[in-house]
Amino acid sequence: MLDLAVKNAKVVTEDGMFFGGIGVEGGKITMMGTNAQLPAARSVIDADGQYLLPGCIDSHVHIRYPGISHREDFASGSLAAAGSGTTVLIEMPLSSPPTYSVDELMVRVGAAKSQSIIDFGFLGAAGNKLQNIMPLAKAGVLGFKSFLQTPPAGREHEFIGLTMENEYQLYKGFAEVAKTGLPLGAHTESIGLVTGIISEFKAEGKISAEYHAKSRPPIAEVEMVEKLIRYAREFNVPLYLTHLTTSESIRIANQARRMGQRLIIETCPHYLYFTEEDIARYGTYAVCNPPMRSKMESEALWTHLNNGDIDIISSDHAPYTAEEKKKGLDNIFMSPPGLPGLEMRVPLIMKAVKEKRLTLQTAVKLLSTNAAKSFGLYPKKGAIKIGSDADLVLMDLHTPYKMDHNQMRSKCKESGVIYDGIELYGKVLKTVVRGTVVYDQEGQAADAGYGEWLRPGKAEE
Repeated sequence: MLDLAVKNAKVVTEDGMFFGGIGVEGGKITMMGTNAQLPAARSVIDADGQYLLPGCIDSHVHIRYPGISHREDFASGSLAAAGSGTTVLIEMPLSSPPTYSVDELMVRVGAAKSQSIIDFGFLGAAGNKLQNIMPLAKAGVLGFKSFLQTPPAGREHEFIGLTMENEYQLYKGFAEVAKTGLPLGAHTESIGLVTGIISEFKAEGKISAEYHAKSRPPIAEVEMVEKLIRYAREFNVPLYLTHLTTSESIRIANQARRMGQRLIIETCPHYLYFTEEDIARYGTYAVCNPPMRSKMESEALWTHLNNGDIDIISSDHAPYTAEEKKKGLDNIFMSPPGLPGLEMRVPLIMKAVKEKRLTLQTAVKLLSTNAAKSFGLYPKKGAIKIGSDADLVLMDLHTPYKMDHNQMRSKCKESGVIYDGIELYGKVLKTVVRGTVVYDQEGQAADAGYGEWLRPGKAEE
């Protein structure tokens, strides 16, 4: 007898879609077929003709707990994720302190294990503490992340071991990460250029919202992408190009990929749905780094998505409280950069599916399968197939609903005002992780701590 059967579903797989269901035993998918082919089960979910998708994976999330707990923790973050169809979150190392050592990694693992209702993994900090990179890899990080700059004044504790401050450190850092075989991501902006422009604008009194995007021009991204690709090529490091916003960056990256480089190319929903005009409209609440771009750049991203030039759509969930955001009301350069995007990623992309800007098959790859393949979790994660973990999302793609930031589950929902009034699709009816319903329309359906720590090639303890 099956542990769980899902019947009467439009089942979305890597190869297409069929009407029927799946069977689950021991947290794994063991059967797929028509309703009649599924044997009896201890528990049955009647999908009633709705869509059954692979659980989504968000590979760019800033929880920051336990070092910084007032913005998010794994309890609020994992519920926000599950409620929007995400079954795996991968946390970035930026925190207080960052995940720069095995000891700090294990603190983070313990915090997530005690709170999360979905599965989770971590990226390690790669910077000027080279001796920690291989131990972090052996301990189970899924990859690394670095910032190519000096630590921001007043935030030094959040950047311990996370920065490569000059070309020598960049050279040594890439060389050390190369020994692990894991991906290395980096913030894709030339901070030296950005810092200079901001200083100039401040001196001239140009501190209104419109100057945020102007202080971080597209060339700052393009130049950094070119540099990162060159160093990655030198050391044969899989390169994770985070939150790209410009067509030129994506063109350069894909040219390198055609020449044989291993690249993971990412963008985020806010670069697809918002532009620099929204920064002027919403001010501090629309500030993120890199910034939202022109309408032309936003439209170009959709073309790249449909051409297969972008691998992953992540949230870059980096929430701040409304009180923290208000620091930028009179001076945009005082605004902390980041948006509460964790629970907006999937419904915004399902909106694109409904509006025929993306196919459902493409959306599944961008939201789930490609991330699993990029970070060593496939085929246990990111697919509906025999032997995969039963990570599933039952979703209503027909009924629209209007976004209201008060409905969000993030601790920083009051900073989500830019999403208000957007018509969305993809209402989650049930989210299943390893065969257990962790979220349904009533809310959280699993105990805190159900989530498991994911390592490359290992999706379970």
